Amino acid sequence: MSQRAPILPTTGTDVPLNTILYGPPGTGKTYALPVYALSILENRPLAEIEEWPREEVLARFEAFRSQGRLEFVTFHQSYGYEEFIEGIRPVLRDDSPDVQSDAEEETDGPSGEIAYKIEAGIFKAFCEQAEMFDSRRVNVDQLGISDQSSVWKVSLEGTGDNPTRRDCLDNDHIRIGWDQYGENVETNSVTKGKVSLNAFLNRMQANDIVLSCHSKDEIDAIGIVTGEPEWHDEYAHYKRLRKVKWLDKTVTNIRALNGGKKMTLSAVYQLHDITPGIVLDILERNHPEWASHPVEKRNFVFIIDEINRGNISKIFGELITLIETSKRKGAPEAASATLPYSKASFRVPGNVYLLGTMNTADRSIAPIDTALRRRFQFRELLPRPELLEGIGVEGMSVSRMLERMNQRIAALYDREHTIGHSYLLPLRESPDMATLAHIFRENILPLLQEYFFDDFEKIRLVLGDSQKRDGALAPEFVAAISCDAGELFGDGNVACAERRYEIHPEAFDDPAAYRFLL
Repeated sequence: MSQRAPILPTTGTDVPLNTILYGPPGTGKTYALPVYALSILENRPLAEIEEWPREEVLARFEAFRSQGRLEFVTFHQSYGYEEFIEGIRPVLRDDSPDVQSDAEEETDGPSGEIAYKIEAGIFKAFCEQAEMFDSRRVNVDQLGISDQSSVWKVSLEGTGDNPTRRDCLDNDHIRIGWDQYGENVETNSVTKGKVSLNAFLNRMQANDIVLSCHSKDEIDAIGIVTGEPEWHDEYAHYKRLRKVKWLDKTVTNIRALNGGKKMTLSAVYQLHDITPGIVLDILERNHPEWASHPVEKRNFVFIIDEINRGNISKIFGELITLIETSKRKGAPEAASATLPYSKASFRVPGNVYLLGTMNTADRSIAPIDTALRRRFQFRELLPRPELLEGIGVEGMSVSRMLERMNQRIAALYDREHTIGHSYLLPLRESPDMATLAHIFRENILPLLQEYFFDDFEKIRLVLGDSQKRDGALAPEFVAAISCDAGELFGDGNVACAERRYEIHPEAFDDPAAYRFLL
């Protein structure tokens, strides 16, 4: 495989920010997703990606997915706001990091009790990750901040000016107390200070972000954790220490960024509403001199398969406005929303591309949610019989076969319920009657039954059975049998349906049955 630069060369993608690929079943919507995604992620024209070998497209698609640059979900009727944006989840309290919240006191509840936490949905978490790389003026990599960095509040001997705070800010570290437990403490064996000790000793990791608490509303320093927990007996108190690299020592009010919540008395806890992206915003605002030149942004792709199957209002909620191009972060009319559970301010970054698929056989594009129609650009993918050119079975053109069936379906129904070319693509590898019979028996006939709600008279018209003179000219896929009330009931006065229909499985294996599809 040829090596290509992983991030943003020079040409630029031609895929819109919000795009839906729509069309009948089997027209290659899901097949096209990796191509569209790579055009965005590689920042190259769509036509260029379409020329790449399929193996390379899929390999690079999976590589970006493993990097967290793209995410994939499928909408359905049960999918909701809580899974997509955020929701409140019941959990079993076990002193785990996921259970402990921003406002938790130093004395934790008993293990085994039911607790509740606000959990970010898949789209919110994805946007928070992407915001790290949305047209930054500071170099994220040089600062040591990553999308995996957790953000911690740390109290350095309380608030305001004090000797411990001055020592920490002057000597690049943070310190907390609970010295009475000694150097080697088992956090599960203590009650007072358990949350802070567990956070400081076990949960905090290198490259995490620490915010020094100056008051209930303000921080006075931002740092990156660079070391493991240490015990320093030379201090009279606050002997537990971790080395940090201080990036900023500016007093900054963060209450609004923290979902309107004040910081609590707990010495150390995770700030779930303050994301690494928000920290970068603070640093950019406090240090405009760091921006020697804009850092090229990295694109992210969020794929929504079967987007029309979900209840759009229920899933997106107030965010349906925020996904508009003009409302994205950095746009002239940029907007944000206060989320109902966390009360945090949320915005959609300008580097998050939404890529959806929609099967028009499930629902026509006409009645789809108006809010969705206004915010997405639609690209129609239709059957392409030309992709089957040169494929023949028993002297019959497969391309012509598909084209003829779709002309009949469009006349009887509409073009949104035609048959996609992908159903017949297996004939490229195995152009024989066994493969053709399997496709018609297992895929095309059931699809026609779904389209026409088992109206077999129309199915017969599509398959050419109506031209076979009751099987005299060729075997019928679906035979129409007249009703003989006298023979069935012994009474010619009994009314019965004019005709009943029988599927003849053996007809699918007979080349003559397909001649009327040409």
